[in-house]
Amino acid sequence: MTSSRQARFDDIAATLGYCFDGEIKIGGHYVPVVRNDNEVYVSGQIPRVENTVVVTGRAGADVSLADAQRAAQVCVMRALALLAREAGSLDRIRRVLRITVYVQCTADFTQQSEVADGASDVLHAVLGDAGRHTRTSVGVYQLPKNATVELDLVAVVDGGGDPR
Repeated sequence: MTSSRQARFDDIAATLGYCFDGEIKIGGHYVPVVRNDNEVYVSGQIPRVENTVVVTGRAGADVSLADAQRAAQVCVMRALALLAREAGSLDRIRRVLRITVYVQCTADFTQQSEVADGASDVLHAVLGDAGRHTRTSVGVYQLPKNATVELDLVAVVDGGGDPR
């Protein structure tokens, strides 16, 4: 990996056809990021770009595996954008420790792990070995705004800081 983390992030954003430079909207009475010393917790991210949830519906019925993976990619790109803002840059992300991927799906859909691979692949592509993480993927009946996927993560970043 010879290009910078930011260049790899920008390449993936371009491939997805979305920009993650603007405001990352949240939908409730919480904060999107909490930092405790070097650990950063990112709240659940749905595949929302600006005001639009770009992948909605139930995997295994309305949504193909490929589209659910794209939803996971958008979710993790949002999380990376939030991490970069909190840390000051993608280069200050020391390690992603854990992600949890929730997939709105039918009762017989069993490819939650394959959906989560979309997010895991992005983390590794952008961060290299620092993007290798533990993971849980689960199927759920419903997600906010009818999103197909929701993802949260925990990471370690360089430098201390005030808990937020």
